[in-house]
Amino acid sequence: MNRRLRQIVATTDVHSAIGSAAPMLAFLHTARTDSLIVDSGDFFEGTGIYRLGRGDIERDVLTTLYDVVAPGNHGWPHYFEPELRRITVCANTTDEEGVPIFERVRIERVGGRQVAVTAVIGQQAFHSIPVGQRAGHRVLDPVRALREVMIEHHHRADSWVVMSHSGFEEDLKLAGSCPFADVIFSGHCHSDAHGPVCVGDTLVVKGQELGLGYATAAPTENGWAARTDLFPNASTTSDALTGLRGRISGIEQKLARPLGTVREPYRDAPLDRRRLLEEIAGHLRTGFAADAVVLNETALRSVPLGRTLTLGDLLAVEPFDNALVHAVLPDEHNQVLNALTEHVGPLVVLPNPLPSNLRSILTTDYLADSHFGGRTSETGLRLGHTVRRLLTARSSECTSRPEGGRR
Repeated sequence: MNRRLRQIVATTDVHSAIGSAAPMLAFLHTARTDSLIVDSGDFFEGTGIYRLGRGDIERDVLTTLYDVVAPGNHGWPHYFEPELRRITVCANTTDEEGVPIFERVRIERVGGRQVAVTAVIGQQAFHSIPVGQRAGHRVLDPVRALREVMIEHHHRADSWVVMSHSGFEEDLKLAGSCPFADVIFSGHCHSDAHGPVCVGDTLVVKGQELGLGYATAAPTENGWAARTDLFPNASTTSDALTGLRGRISGIEQKLARPLGTVREPYRDAPLDRRRLLEEIAGHLRTGFAADAVVLNETALRSVPLGRTLTLGDLLAVEPFDNALVHAVLPDEHNQVLNALTEHVGPLVVLPNPLPSNLRSILTTDYLADSHFGGRTSETGLRLGHTVRRLLTARSSECTSRPEGGRR
């Protein structure tokens, strides 16, 4: 298809929420006729569709509907799959020898201009990737990397567009440091800030997450214009997407399996994940006679729950399939926990404060491997199993583990 591109359409942080994304798929399929379709990262992980489908559907959506994508911290290994790697760009990630691990910039003609499309991942986002997944990879300062790429390719482009997986507030700073960027499509943060916000002559804009909305940017006589919108309802599905929708529906049928009745404190409301994690911490400390339990709030997602807990609900609440392990707690652990909060968000710590002579904690494999001194022993239990026990009424408890593979 000979496409004459007039604008760029950007999504971000879809997090595998494609079970309800028929409007998104239909819109992007139509928009491809005259739009460059891009994504600012974290297309993977977050729902049962990812857990049961292992990312195959998300990869096919990206390689079918998208032109250029930025890697996110969630689903990092998928961006190295050959089909997906061909459309992935990132200016500030290298191997241990300093060689870029992705193409750094793509030149596209949009609205009659030669547009350099590049991407960066924030250092905080990069370091939140499980350590085993980023072994041998390095992240550079985004500002320095963008300046180097701009200097190297300035003769090839009239305009610069950046997909940033750093967070909206970080991208406002990025815009101030990289005034040559015309548009920054923001990602990584889950906030109400969407823009567009002008920082000098740079527009920072972000579409709504979870497949609900998008951002657009197009050249104008005086620069660029940007806006955000929600995907319109779609009553029909293109023939080209019928097979994809059928695969999604097949997984959704499995996710509808009921697991039990939701307990009263959590019923008919968005999940209070801190309350649940505090209950989990107490349950685990007693059950394993652990000296202490440390969990991060972002291990769970705050999703709406009804009266019945389904497999889909459970895998949306705990989408990362974390294992529970015993781990080494480094010396000066209060300082370690303070630093950890900056990287992963609020923590649930029991007891709080921790005893000064404490050396071992019960935590998730992600925290143990990426931020503590490594795991010392396995418990044989996954966090999702405990989530299920404490979310459902006692009469419907079950000891079987939920379906799905490791993340």
